[in-house]
Amino acid sequence: MPIKTFRGLMADGAIDTITLHTNDGSIGYRIVKFEVMTGDIPGSIESVSLLAVWKVPQTVVAETVDFADPTLLAAVDYRQHDNEAYGIVGNEIIFDSEIFNQDIYLTHKDMLGGAKMNYYIELEQIKLDLNENTVATLKDIRSLS
Repeated sequence: MPIKTFRGLMADGAIDTITLHTNDGSIGYRIVKFEVMTGDIPGSIESVSLLAVWKVPQTVVAETVDFADPTLLAAVDYRQHDNEAYGIVGNEIIFDSEIFNQDIYLTHKDMLGGAKMNYYIELEQIKLDLNENTVATLKDIRSLS
């Protein structure tokens, strides 16, 4: 199955859209990799960042995530200290059983304020038959309400 990759740099408080929808919804996707790295000089600032991937448009950047939320596809909790003794900690969670065929939305919030974060996402492309297409589309529509 083909892999599509996306990468970008997000400011604190940013929301990015990854455009995936097609006219017929016959291509589905699953997140296989979601990695982040600071956009600042490593070790130069302190950062406690949360990056999340959502099935539905976001109007507010999340400061917390709830794994029971059916619109959440992945999240990374990233911590970097300006003191080398503490190092960098990243904890990524991907709900890889989730298949979607619509656009996805990334949010970034740095709890200490100001850090930029790079992201790298790999999506596995999946050819959907008519039934799978209908199920994925209905799940995405239901998530919007």
